[in-house]
Amino acid sequence: MSNKEIMERYIGVDPKIQQGRPCIKGTRTPVYVILEALATGMSIDQIKEEFRPITAEAVRACIFYAALLADEQELVSEIPA
Repeated sequence: MSNKEIMERYIGVDPKIQQGRPCIKGTRTPVYVILEALATGMSIDQIKEEFRPITAEAVRACIFYAALLADEQELVSEIPA
């Protein structure tokens, strides 16, 4: 599976969840929370333990999402109402 496919599988935007912030699909955990956890030194295993049911693939999707934003791209669309 490509990085884009992983991101699209695990990252979603729903205006009814976390005020439309990108989140891990099936959770209310925003992408930025996972990125902050990584930035503070948490490992993927620690994140999986702290933010269940988030998977390693979902964490990698957050990293890829951040890379796209750093490149000024955004590929996640809103979930239809």
